[in-house]
Amino acid sequence: MSSSDFNYLDIRFADIQMLRYRLDGFDGLSLNQKKLIYCLAEATLWGRDITFGQFGGYNLKIRKTLEAVVLSRDIARTTLDYIALKDYLRRVWFSSGIYHHYGCEKFKPGFSEAYFRNAVAMADVALLPLDGMTVGELCDELVPVIFDSDVLPTRLNKIAGDDLVATSANTYYVNVTQAEAFYDVQKKTGDGERPVSYGLNTTLVKDSTGEFSEKTWCTEGLYGPVISRIVYWLEKAMEHAENDAQRDVISTLIEFYRTGSLDVFDEYSVKWVKSTDGMVDFINGFIEAYSDPLGLKGSWEGIVEYKDIEATRRTRTVSDNAQWFEDHSPVDVRFRKPVVKGVTANVVKAAMLGGDEYPSTAIGINLPNADWIRAEHGSKSVTIGNLISAYSVASRESGMSEEFIADEETKLLVERYGEVCDELHTDLHECLGHGSGRLLPGVNSDALKEYGNTIEEARADLFGLYYMADEKMTELGLLPDGEAYKAHYYTYMMNGLMTQLVRIEPGRNIEEAHMRNRALVARWCLAEGTAVKMVKGDDGRTFVHIEDYARLRSLFAVLLAEVQRIKSEGDYGAARNLVEAYGVKIDAHLHAEVLERYRRLDIAPYKGFINPVLVPVSDQEGNVVDIKVDYTESYDEQMLRYGREYSMV
Repeated sequence: MSSSDFNYLDIRFADIQMLRYRLDGFDGLSLNQKKLIYCLAEATLWGRDITFGQFGGYNLKIRKTLEAVVLSRDIARTTLDYIALKDYLRRVWFSSGIYHHYGCEKFKPGFSEAYFRNAVAMADVALLPLDGMTVGELCDELVPVIFDSDVLPTRLNKIAGDDLVATSANTYYVNVTQAEAFYDVQKKTGDGERPVSYGLNTTLVKDSTGEFSEKTWCTEGLYGPVISRIVYWLEKAMEHAENDAQRDVISTLIEFYRTGSLDVFDEYSVKWVKSTDGMVDFINGFIEAYSDPLGLKGSWEGIVEYKDIEATRRTRTVSDNAQWFEDHSPVDVRFRKPVVKGVTANVVKAAMLGGDEYPSTAIGINLPNADWIRAEHGSKSVTIGNLISAYSVASRESGMSEEFIADEETKLLVERYGEVCDELHTDLHECLGHGSGRLLPGVNSDALKEYGNTIEEARADLFGLYYMADEKMTELGLLPDGEAYKAHYYTYMMNGLMTQLVRIEPGRNIEEAHMRNRALVARWCLAEGTAVKMVKGDDGRTFVHIEDYARLRSLFAVLLAEVQRIKSEGDYGAARNLVEAYGVKIDAHLHAEVLERYRRLDIAPYKGFINPVLVPVSDQEGNVVDIKVDYTESYDEQMLRYGREYSMV
C-alpha cells in the first residue's frame, strides 16, 4: 500500500479527529523481530484498564455500561439521545474515562438521565458490570457521577489555593489531603543521593483511624489480574529478544511487576537505558506523573517501537554533540553537567500504543525520569516519526497559516522550514533538553511539587528554542540555513500566545502542564516588550508579530537560565510565581476571538490514533510464519474489541 493510497483519517467527533499511522518498514523486519513486536504489543494492550482505573473510580463501570448499551440489539440507533450517548462513549474511550484528556474537566452528556436509565434497562444484563447490584442500583450509582456537574468535577485540579489532592477525581489517593506529607517523611529517611521514585506505583490510603497504607500496583496487589496478563506477554516476548541485554531488561521489568519494588524499578530503568543495540524497543509501566496533582504517581502507559535507521542519523548527530550543547548552555555553570553520560537518541516508528499514550500520544519521549539515573547513566530519547508524519498529513490544507500568520513573508517561511524545524525542536527537547542540567546536592527532585512538570517542560522547550538559532545547527547540517529557525520561533510564539487556546473551554484556565509551559514561555517573552508584540490587523484580527528574532533568542536564554536555576535549587516559590503569573490565566476577549476564528476553519483541535492490527499468519502445522499489519479496523470497532479482549472487569 503506497502512502498516497493510505487513508490517514477515520472518524471525527466532539473536538477530536482520529488518525491512522503506517508501519513502513515492518515487512522488512525479521520474523523474530515481528514476533517480539507482537508479544510486546499484547503486553501494551493489556494495560488499558489500569489507566481507566487510575483516572477515576467510576470510569470502568461507566465505560462497560455504555458499551453494553451500544451493543444492545434493542436500542434504536437513530434517535438524538442515542447519537449523543455514542459520542459520549467515544470521548470516554479517547480519554480513558469521563474527563477531558487535556483540560481534565468532566464531560457534559448530551443525553438525558431518563434516556440513560431506560437504555441501561434495555441492555444485555450479561454485559453490564452489575457485581451483585440490580440494574436500578447500577444506574443510581452512576447517574450523579455522569450528570451532576458538582460530583467529582475534575480529574486533575491545579487551581492554586485549592486542596489539589482532595479535589482531584483520580484514584491515586483515598481520604488523603494535600497537607498530609506522607512521602516527605519517606524521602527524609531514604537514600538522598539515589532516591527511589517514592509513591510511583501505589495508591495511598488513609483509614478511619488516620493510619496510612499503600496499595501496591503489582501482580499480587492492586490491578493484579491485568498486570499478570502483561507479565504473561512479557514472558513470551523474552523468547524472541534480540540479545541478552534486551532479555535482561524484560526479565527485570517482570520482577518489578511481581514485587512492586521501586529498587527493582530503578534497576530496570538503568538496564533499559543501557540496552541500545536492538532494532525493537518498548516502554511499559507506571511512567509519567503528569496526572498526579503532586507529580509522584505514574500513570500506566505502553509503546512498542522499532528504529527508523535513515531518520535516526539526524538524532544521532544531536546526541553525539550532547557535551558541546551542555558546555555552551546559557545557564549558570553550577547547574550544568560537567560530563554528559549515555545520551541515546533514535527516530522510531510506533508499532502499538497503549494506556496513557493511546489514543492521544506524545511524538517524542525522553526517559527515565529519575534525575540521578540521568546523571549517572544517561537517558534514551525517541522521536516517533510515523506519528509526526500522520499529523503532518492531517494538517495540510487546514487553513491555519492563512488565518493566524500575520504576513505572506512569514507564511512562506513556515511553509518552507516548518516541518524540518518541528522535527529538530522535538529532537532537542527530548534528546538533550530533558537530559540537560543538574540538581544541586541535597535538592529533592520533587521539590517543585505541582509546578514541577510545567517547569520541566519549559526547561526542555527553552533549551531547544535557544539552540535552534545557533550557527551550530547549520554547521552540523541539521538546518539548511541561518533563516530556518525563524519559522519555529514564529509558530511557537503563535501557539503559546494564541492558537493553543482553542483547546480550552470559555471561562476555564490553562490546566495541562505542556500548555502551561508554552504559555509561560511565550507570555514572559511578550511581557518583556522588546522582541514580540500582539498587533491588530485592518480587519480587527489579532496577530503575533516578531520584531527582533535575535532579541527573542536572547530572551529565551535569560528565561532558560532562570528556569534551570529554579529546578537546580528546588525554588518552589519562584516556580509558583512564574507559572501562576504567565502560564495559567487567559484573556477572555482574545480567547473568544481565537475560538471564533478556529470555528470558521472547521477543524478538530485534537488528534488521536487508531492502532493497526497485528495478525499472526500460521502454516498448516500451526507455526507462526509471519505477522501481517491490518489498517482497516475503525475506531468504534477497535474500542469495542479492546473492551472484549483486553479487560478483566
